[in-house]
Amino acid sequence: MSDVKPFCLAPEQGRAVWHMGALMVFKATSADTGNQYWLAEQTSRQGYASPVHVHTREDETFHVLEGELSIEIDGVMHRPGPGGTVFSPRGLAHSYKVESAEARWLVLGTPGGFDGWFFDTGKPAETLEIPEFNPADFPDFGAVIASVEQYGGKVLGPPRA
Repeated sequence: MSDVKPFCLAPEQGRAVWHMGALMVFKATSADTGNQYWLAEQTSRQGYASPVHVHTREDETFHVLEGELSIEIDGVMHRPGPGGTVFSPRGLAHSYKVESAEARWLVLGTPGGFDGWFFDTGKPAETLEIPEFNPADFPDFGAVIASVEQYGGKVLGPPRA
């Protein structure tokens, strides 16, 4: 018998984390789903970008709710707008960037596990607003790279311009 229980969250509910300039509200964590997946709603301002990286343990799916992203996967650029979905299989280098003034999207990681990295390197959100940029809040990038590797990921380079 599984320990996984049904759950239902209202729009404003979930585990909210400020993570390097983004607001992430986890609608489902690996703990909630028996490590089957995690699901977060992310909101970020224009210019927010991930470094080029690869996951060895999980696939990622991005579904844009508002705004526009550019998502490069294995050298191919995708530009989803509202309602657009992009799938990034494990093992392929990828990065993403917010192209509109602001964007809100869902990111799904399967199987679960990588959400622990966001909890380890972010901080509980005090409000459900995008945090103001404060360089003092950003961790040492060497430590960030090492922490990603603990979760089976690898940072390959800076965000694409």
